[in-house]
Amino acid sequence: MASYRSIKDLDWLLLLVALFICSLGILQIYSATHATKWANAWWKQVIYVVLGLALMWLISKIDYHTLLGQVPVFYGVTILLLITVLLIGTKVFGSRRWIPLFMGFHFQVSEFAKLVIILLVARYLTNLKKERLEARELLKLGALVGVPMLLVMRQPDLGTSLTYLPVLVVGLFLAGLSVRQMVVLAMLGIVTPVVAYNFLLKDYQKARLTSFMDPQRDRQGSGYQVIQSQIAIGSGSVWGRGITQGSQTQYRFLPVPHTDFIFATFAEENGFVGVVAVLGLYLLLLLQIVQNAQTAPDRAGMYICMGVAALLLFHLLVNVGMVVGRMPVTGIPLPLMSAGGSSTLSFFLMLGLVNNVRLRRFVN
Repeated sequence: MASYRSIKDLDWLLLLVALFICSLGILQIYSATHATKWANAWWKQVIYVVLGLALMWLISKIDYHTLLGQVPVFYGVTILLLITVLLIGTKVFGSRRWIPLFMGFHFQVSEFAKLVIILLVARYLTNLKKERLEARELLKLGALVGVPMLLVMRQPDLGTSLTYLPVLVVGLFLAGLSVRQMVVLAMLGIVTPVVAYNFLLKDYQKARLTSFMDPQRDRQGSGYQVIQSQIAIGSGSVWGRGITQGSQTQYRFLPVPHTDFIFATFAEENGFVGVVAVLGLYLLLLLQIVQNAQTAPDRAGMYICMGVAALLLFHLLVNVGMVVGRMPVTGIPLPLMSAGGSSTLSFFLMLGLVNNVRLRRFVN
């Protein structure tokens, strides 16, 4: 009876929308890679989606309060794994982000660290049981999130490290920040990028920022991807060129079109109508997650759902903004569409956390 009730009470709309987005992604991955060295990327993505569904179901069956109780263990293991990546991880395109597994599959610890950050913030803020945060509590939580952020930045992977911030910011906002604290955080938000640019960013990361401001300055270098992405999106017009018919995609003008820039290839082949449709699906997905936050049985469940919503929205805004030239190129994938095992599995695990909260919404 419990299993039947759990299956019946799953957020089926959330699941169906996620699977539809995944299906569009798989079709686009096939279109972008069918005649390249990545021709097997689409069926790998199918495997990731099926495995993701299994993991989503598994994590939804474990009471999220039990998961919150194990956060110190999850956090410690994550820190050790991130250090391991820096020591022995596979280096690709100048970044050391992956631990090799088998048969060409790799494990990206920084993607799964997102789940730990969501659970960490939810546990910490729930245990405070206060209407307002004190400065020392805010600093402590910031430091806990800051440690994995710095380790990921050392890989270097600035884009993924920044995805931890919206979970923290949304959690703090919901926990009850004073006006003074909001002002201080706003000032830090202004000062930190300036300090990071001058002392922390690598040369290629600075070049990405420069190309974001003026892509034409280095058309064949740092500005190339953004320029080709904008050409691809513009050439899609209203209805698109059709699957496997996009010139920028099929003639390889757009590098690795099945990963971070998959939105540009989708826009070229499906046009404005397709773009509006897929963005509408993402909006529906976000609304379902927020609805589950509103019906959560306690503050911990609310923090978990809103953390997932904040991270998903950040990914969506940065990735789409990046491919249309309104955000710097940061290497953040488009959720559930971009090719990649670690990213796909981590997002399905997040959806599993949302369903976990939903299944226990009537429990006293």
